[in-house]
Amino acid sequence: MAIFIFGSSHFLGKVRAVDTRRVNVQVNSDEDLRKARVGQLVALALPGAVEEWLIGLIDKVIKTPVLEEPSRIDESESEETSTMALPRESVLNTVQLTLVGTVGLTTDNKTRFSRSLVQVPEIDGSCYILRDAQLQTFMNLLSSEAKTAHSLEIGRYTIDESAKAYLDGNRLFQRHASLLGSTGSGKSWSVAAILEQAAKLPSSNLIVFDLHGEYRELTYTRHLRIPGPEELGKTDESLLFLPYWLLNAEELQAMFIDRSEFNAHNQVMAFQDTVVDEKKKTLKTLKKTEVLNAFTLDSPIPFQIANVLNKLKHLNTEMVPGANGKEKQGLFYGQFSRLLVRLNSKVSDKRYGFLFQAPDSEHQYDAMAQMVKRLMDYSTEKAQVKVIDFSEVPSDILPVIVGLVARIIYQVQFWTDRVKRRPMALVCDEAHLYLPKKDGKNPVEQRAIENFEKIAKEGRKYGVALLVVSQRPSDVSPTILSQCNNVIALRLTNGDDQTTVKRLMPESLEGLMDTLPILDIGEALVVGDAVLLPSRIRIHPPNEKPLSATIDFWNEWSKTPESPDFVKAVENMRRQNRA
Repeated sequence: MAIFIFGSSHFLGKVRAVDTRRVNVQVNSDEDLRKARVGQLVALALPGAVEEWLIGLIDKVIKTPVLEEPSRIDESESEETSTMALPRESVLNTVQLTLVGTVGLTTDNKTRFSRSLVQVPEIDGSCYILRDAQLQTFMNLLSSEAKTAHSLEIGRYTIDESAKAYLDGNRLFQRHASLLGSTGSGKSWSVAAILEQAAKLPSSNLIVFDLHGEYRELTYTRHLRIPGPEELGKTDESLLFLPYWLLNAEELQAMFIDRSEFNAHNQVMAFQDTVVDEKKKTLKTLKKTEVLNAFTLDSPIPFQIANVLNKLKHLNTEMVPGANGKEKQGLFYGQFSRLLVRLNSKVSDKRYGFLFQAPDSEHQYDAMAQMVKRLMDYSTEKAQVKVIDFSEVPSDILPVIVGLVARIIYQVQFWTDRVKRRPMALVCDEAHLYLPKKDGKNPVEQRAIENFEKIAKEGRKYGVALLVVSQRPSDVSPTILSQCNNVIALRLTNGDDQTTVKRLMPESLEGLMDTLPILDIGEALVVGDAVLLPSRIRIHPPNEKPLSATIDFWNEWSKTPESPDFVKAVENMRRQNRA
């Protein structure tokens, strides 16, 4: 059976040049050239093949004036007396396209699209525009092939809105993904559209790092939040305390020790030794011999930070026996003064209360297992998608805290029996805030980045995937972005951001990337392993939209408002509570 039936109205031109995946087509007339549009699909016949076509994507449409060489009017005249004709101008019409796949018949006579390119077109081969019935035939083929038991319907193709666009749900998360777009491009509800479909699966497992509380009202999710100052001491299932003993050595040092100080090395040594001693005390008291024998500095064992403070205070003021029976200053006398000030200020600061002022129940030996269950369980109601609200976390330690949660999830997944391990995805919203480029960043930010870089490089082996979401891809760690083999790029207006996204794409698709600044709201370029064809797709809006709608300033200014209560606002600020 014929896959495509082309008439003269579909003919575009003849192949003039071939270079791996790039093809130049010479178009004879201006009328034929007007059929070509950037981003349009074309079909090229394969040499010697029956019903096998190469599919290409138009990158450029070029009309070039050419001056022809002048010729003598009368060849019989002598060179001295001959006259030359005036130069004539002609036009060279060219269409440049990128090959994206092959359509052919299988052994059982079924039509199939493949992204592989076994052959390239021959010179003077015919090129046809895919439009009308032929375009619909091809797009329906894409939709039917992409619609499988593990497909995710994301929207409709811009080139043919009657055709549904699907992503391969396995490949989307197996190879990590990034969702990038400027403010107002539809980024948040594109995330919500994916979450909405994932939540319908019986044992899906996604954790959303929500920096601004945008996803807190989605009814199909379980909500957890890092408690703010006003919530300390409360018992609420939705509160997620992260006691300080969960931090590893690097994270603790990044939080308390200033590496620029002259005696920072002594501070590190004394602090680590004291923490180790306190952790060992806990294990000995609980008679956890096996754990004690395999114990390391980074082991998440509960200990009392007050005991660490007292020990450091003692070392900072210690006097030891000297010559002639007189006392002299100890080895660390006066070296920990600044460290103690930093420790005291953070331990007593209610903004860090979720770390240092957690309830006693959070300092029990089995508290970590209970916390992990809340984070990683998918078996109970609304547990398929968990949203963690980090909006109350101070910005100076935000990278460490987000990185801490990600690290715990990854490490627990790593140590889970392979047979019982279930895959899970981390949705990193506003990733540029805690996954920035490492160059020149402080130790706090570097710890978080290193945690996520490890997940980006090795997580897929242990069933941990990343979906990186950002409005400033140029500020995100290139190591992490480079591991994302699927890119969903919404409108990007900043030149640096566009350049970053183009670097993530194959060189042959640079022309497609030039449309980034002109995409409509909710329209995306989708490229990667999860999509059969690099495509412009209009993403379906979710049934439940996140709280990220842009305020219509002019409309709001046109209304008669209620009088604002500034006194209440100031009090809310003072007590860190909007209630």
